[in-house]
Amino acid sequence: MRREFFEKILVIVLVLSPFFTWAQHELEGISTGTESQREDIKAFIDHHLLDSHYFTFTEDEETGTHYGIPLPVILWDNGLKVFSASKFHHGEEVAEVGGEYYTLYHNKIYKTDAEGTITYDEDHHPSNAKPLDFSITKNVVTMVLVSILMFLLFGGLAKSYTKNGGMPKGVGRFFEPLVVFIRDDIAIPNIGKNYKKYMSFLLTIFFFIWFLNLLGMTPLGVNVTGNIAITFALAMLTFLITTFTANKNYWGHIFWMPGVPKLMRIVLAPIEVLGMFIKPFSLMIRLYANMTAGHVVLMSIIGLMFLFKNWIGSSLSFGLAFALSILELLVAALQAYIFTMLSALYFGMANEEHHDEHH
Repeated sequence: MRREFFEKILVIVLVLSPFFTWAQHELEGISTGTESQREDIKAFIDHHLLDSHYFTFTEDEETGTHYGIPLPVILWDNGLKVFSASKFHHGEEVAEVGGEYYTLYHNKIYKTDAEGTITYDEDHHPSNAKPLDFSITKNVVTMVLVSILMFLLFGGLAKSYTKNGGMPKGVGRFFEPLVVFIRDDIAIPNIGKNYKKYMSFLLTIFFFIWFLNLLGMTPLGVNVTGNIAITFALAMLTFLITTFTANKNYWGHIFWMPGVPKLMRIVLAPIEVLGMFIKPFSLMIRLYANMTAGHVVLMSIIGLMFLFKNWIGSSLSFGLAFALSILELLVAALQAYIFTMLSALYFGMANEEHHDEHH
């Protein structure tokens, strides 16, 4: 038993070691002053959380050279303008396109002049005009890659059922129990007999969120589900499906709740309408807040190793970061499960059959 336990620990260390190696490489250029260290660690965490026009793999601290892939910039400003993010040189230079000048400031694109002038308002926010930005950012690339991966993975799983007489083969053996779990323990108990028309969405949303959460734990440095715009879009899908597939009993319980006095129905109707919008809002905030908090805490603890500068404090920080990394793997699956479970619950409420009052 002891040997098996230590073998498992060794496997976990080997799996997670690239993450710590990457974090150490990124933070090793932190300057010596304590205050400066804190500022650099905070800047590193912000860089990890924010979206970017570059897929940066590493950076040479001595020369300041970035190694990565610049992504396409697509702007609408008196016409369509398409160019590479390499023109910005990571925000150090002004990009001239079609006679207009653009600068990259805090990962946002603003119109400027040839010198890259940024003006500020009373709250010290940039007041430069912003073109409509349809750029393909790091988060967009990640979502596209995850979508392609899911298409190939589950397309192959479906084909294996046909070829092997209803039995999965290869990696499909790992994912089949998850598919069955979502059907038998999430969809059917919460939705009922109409569960089949929601299964495609529930399966897609579960694996989409789960894969994105797992990618956020890798050295790629993507934080898609920690972007509130992404979680808003996912929650909006649940809201729209719930709204447009609801039966008349669902709307009857919202606007004219049966079984209560008429005066109370008038009072409860606005509350029920407000609840329609609170439900997707809670989905959005829960996923965003949990994933963002996990990344911030984990990266902060890793940064403590460079503040302590002794083997006791650094070792304790590493051990705590290691334990939190394992916990984050659980949270990655748990948040996907919660989002899928609550979506199924809302679908079930929208399709609930009418029961007579004596029942």
